[in-house]
Amino acid sequence: MGYRHIDTAHAYQNERGVGRAVAASGLDRKDVWVTSKLWPSDYGEGTTAKAIDAMLGRLGMDYIDLLLLHQQFGDYLGAWKDMERAVAKGKVRSIGLSNFESERLEEVVEASTIKPSVLQVECHPYFQQGELKKRLASYGVALEAWYPLGHGNAGLMSESVVTRLAEEYGKAPAQIILRWHIQESTIVFPRATSAEHVRQNFDIFDFALDGEDVEAMRGLDNGHRFYTLSLAEQEQHLSGFKPAD
Repeated sequence: MGYRHIDTAHAYQNERGVGRAVAASGLDRKDVWVTSKLWPSDYGEGTTAKAIDAMLGRLGMDYIDLLLLHQQFGDYLGAWKDMERAVAKGKVRSIGLSNFESERLEEVVEASTIKPSVLQVECHPYFQQGELKKRLASYGVALEAWYPLGHGNAGLMSESVVTRLAEEYGKAPAQIILRWHIQESTIVFPRATSAEHVRQNFDIFDFALDGEDVEAMRGLDNGHRFYTLSLAEQEQHLSGFKPAD
């Protein structure tokens, strides 16, 4: 039992461990999906090309399934050009964005030859990203949710609509939320802190919420985010960080 979609990043400093784990799994490389992300210190034409080669070296892989720009500052347009070249060379299979919620999303889309396949952002019942989803739909970009369970927030897990549906469907609150995401066409990669949580996260494909229940979950949207730094604050606090190789 285990996940075959692994989400890592240069900034997480665990790419070597991910590569070793994939190699030790005994699975064919084609049966594991690996997503990684470039930090802004890796952005820029030429710089990004070298960063991708270094990432492949850390992972011990010939290609990356999905490569994202991790943050929406720095020379992201130059980075995107090198990412497109990496796709042409077979080093990367698909490219996308992470945390590009401002008009910089449109900058990348308009400047691109290869459109982003996904945008990875905070998304959960309290912050459902309705307007952003409309923007993405017009570009054919999928939304991928981090914090799909609201950072495990106890208040969200104990919301009356969530607990009611959990009882009616015979599922855990987290399973109700993940099933709702799936039915809203949102890609999820939930965190799990135990083998039991991993099993629960898998066990959401033997039921479906009816239309009224999906609508009831939509009613939880209150605009509450758990990651609250503005773009200006992100640039101020994060731009000086440079992940080690």
